[in-house]
Amino acid sequence: MTYVLGFAEIDRTQVAVVGGKGANLGELSRVDGVRVPDGFCVTTAAYTRAVAGAPGLDALFGELSRIEPGDREATRVLSARVRAVIEGLEIPGEVAAEIVAAHARLGANGAYAVRSSATAEDLPTASFAGQQDSYLNIVGAPEILAHVRRCWGSLFTERAVAYRQRNGFGHSGIRMAVVVQTMVFPRAAGVLVTADPVTSDRTVTSIDAGFGLGEALVSGLVNADNVRVRGGVVVERSTATKKLAVEPEPAGGTRVRELDTERRDEPVLSDAEVLDLERLGRRIEAHFGSPQDIEWCLGDNGVRIVQSRPITTLFPIPEATDGGDHVYVSVGHQQMMTDAMKPLGISLWQLTSGAPMRAAGGRLFVDVTAVLAAPGSRAALVTALGKSDPLLGDALRTLIERGGYGTGAPEPERPIPGTVPAPPDLDPALIGELIAESEASLAVLERDIHAHTGAALLDFIRTDIQELRRVLFDPRGLQLITAAMDASEWLNDRLLDWLGERNAADALTRSVPGNITSEMGLALLDVADAIRPHPEVVAYLHAAPNDFLDRLPDHPGGEQARTAIEGFLERYGMRCAGEIDITRPRWREQPGTLLPAILGNVAGFEAGAAARQFADGLREAEQAKQRILDRVLTLPDGAAKAAETERMIDRVRTFSGYREYPKYGMVCRYFVYRQALLREAERLVAAGVLRAADDIDHLRFDELREVGATHRADPELITARRTAFRADEALTPPRVLTSDGEVLTGAYRRTDLPDGALPGTPVSAGTVEGRARVITDIARADLEAGDILVTAYTDPSWTPLFVAIAGLVTEAGGLMTHGAVIAREYGLPAVVGVEHATTLIRDGQRIRVHGADGYVELLPDR
Repeated sequence: MTYVLGFAEIDRTQVAVVGGKGANLGELSRVDGVRVPDGFCVTTAAYTRAVAGAPGLDALFGELSRIEPGDREATRVLSARVRAVIEGLEIPGEVAAEIVAAHARLGANGAYAVRSSATAEDLPTASFAGQQDSYLNIVGAPEILAHVRRCWGSLFTERAVAYRQRNGFGHSGIRMAVVVQTMVFPRAAGVLVTADPVTSDRTVTSIDAGFGLGEALVSGLVNADNVRVRGGVVVERSTATKKLAVEPEPAGGTRVRELDTERRDEPVLSDAEVLDLERLGRRIEAHFGSPQDIEWCLGDNGVRIVQSRPITTLFPIPEATDGGDHVYVSVGHQQMMTDAMKPLGISLWQLTSGAPMRAAGGRLFVDVTAVLAAPGSRAALVTALGKSDPLLGDALRTLIERGGYGTGAPEPERPIPGTVPAPPDLDPALIGELIAESEASLAVLERDIHAHTGAALLDFIRTDIQELRRVLFDPRGLQLITAAMDASEWLNDRLLDWLGERNAADALTRSVPGNITSEMGLALLDVADAIRPHPEVVAYLHAAPNDFLDRLPDHPGGEQARTAIEGFLERYGMRCAGEIDITRPRWREQPGTLLPAILGNVAGFEAGAAARQFADGLREAEQAKQRILDRVLTLPDGAAKAAETERMIDRVRTFSGYREYPKYGMVCRYFVYRQALLREAERLVAAGVLRAADDIDHLRFDELREVGATHRADPELITARRTAFRADEALTPPRVLTSDGEVLTGAYRRTDLPDGALPGTPVSAGTVEGRARVITDIARADLEAGDILVTAYTDPSWTPLFVAIAGLVTEAGGLMTHGAVIAREYGLPAVVGVEHATTLIRDGQRIRVHGADGYVELLPDR
């Protein structure tokens, strides 16, 4: 068994042996022109040998694995116990002998850095930067051995355990190696990243530099100079006042020293040194094949590189084959589904949409470069997207004003969907016709799909998607939706101009007829009515098992409760959070997802609440209509204006309800596809082709067809896709992304807000104050009457919560997205597109939502 390896014996493939840091250092030492201080690695085999049989350690690992992520106190206590056991271990004699011998070969009297190197560290999908410990200027073999033990123990610091919990890594499977590396005593040190840390632009190198050892800078102890470089040119330089430096102690260890006054404002690096570092950074990046976070030291003998790790927080760039500049717009911000999608979900949505989409980071993006190149389509696109998401529109305007994108060969100019006015004489009967056609088409699919299995099933679904597209994108349906949008915009513009009323259409669209999504929320109130009279059923549902529907009849009133829930699922069970991703489990499959909303309705409402809410909304809309018409009549030419206003009010109320139906029809069809694909997956599992039914989620549509045809699957590909999906889940998708990797977020550019207010898009008028409930999972929604829901996005699956809340705040969304439409129907003040709302607003904090003015105030605690 080998317990020590020199850097020359190590490359990037040996993460399991020497950990991420050790593997990267060994690989760095092989790169031409890169100088790495010499050293060796104490392998993971040494750690395994040392902890083998340690009393009680396996039991402690088991306890750690059962801690809920976020339970900080339990994590702190238990991780300290594990660390104490490991740091108190005796290093086995054969392990200690190899370490001492390697230390002697490098120089027994020298000074060394002793650094942790875990097997889940400095990986392409998770950097684990700063999660384990490093020790500088360690002198003498006994101290080297002592600090090796401390590095082993640092695998279980509270921060390292919490990081693994958040990123889905187990505890017992992680191994710790230790790097022992010759110390460099530099004049300056710092960190170099080969992508702009603010914008993610891959063409920019950003260098932080300070005097003395880099530990002070990495730990945040001192301010750092920052220099940004692009293509061999310094584009920005910021020189900080540097009061402190970390320097080595002669007897070992380090100390913090105050810098002389005259050196505090002195630039750490010359331009020549900056450009030398940039060249080294690009060389290292090219070798590893991805942007890097590099630690460097600068002394009398030039630059030494002491670490390089992949930057795991950058959002990946969609692939393009032409090498040109491209601009990509997020699909998820338009579809209210910014979560990562699995490969089957991505590929099926691409087939459904038909738009030229590229995948990156588990999300989809539309390449709008050619549209931006044509002045006419450019303006229409920016206007249309800006209405839907003002931040997205501002990001595109910023890009256009700056130049450099959207200036290539334009495509032929064509209408942007949603920008062509609807005809004024639309027949309301068209709504019923389109819904009937959709339901008839769905019935044919449900009848015919059962005849197909294997590759034939995938071929059948691919063919049926053309029928789905015909129904979903029927131009007549688009005219209905556009008619409602145009009428709403007309009312808001005219009534603001004539009467000074902002967002006047909001009150006029309460309880519009035929909105399948708002009806769903009210239907769940009816389910609560069927359950409320039966206390034993209510008590049972508070701790119900997964098969609660089957066991409901065992309780008095349970049969009536099950009938009500089953009826709801029959109508709406094909829905779920993130429903455009076919891999997401539906309510029909996991009805327990609905229990928090049902039980909240049981506790928070009285019988008949659904009918009362709809009637109240209808009455308020009629009153708002009459009040507005009365005021318009008093204006110059009031009779004509009132007639036109009434026509627009009738138009918006007639056609707004249809807005939600096409997506509902699509999701119904997706559910039929999903049921058939799950049956196929079970057949493939039974045949030994797949290990688990959800393996199909990690195959693209065409790949799954191939598996169905050949009965052969690649388990390594599926495992790699699972790992990649976990990494994608941790990424935050940008609204706009360029082919240089630059993320453009956009801004509201408002100067009329109170101090500390969070700007957003006003989508439903009214002002409400209450307790913020920051919720990311509908299945964990613990809401009380008067709460304000704060979440990343809402799709139709969130509607059942809307009946119980007083207001809505989301990070994504626009005027006509689902959450906005339903908020207006229910009369909920709502502000969407509030950047970072789920992190800037604390769960339980009191906030005030200004639905007409588009901002959120954070209120002091009472």
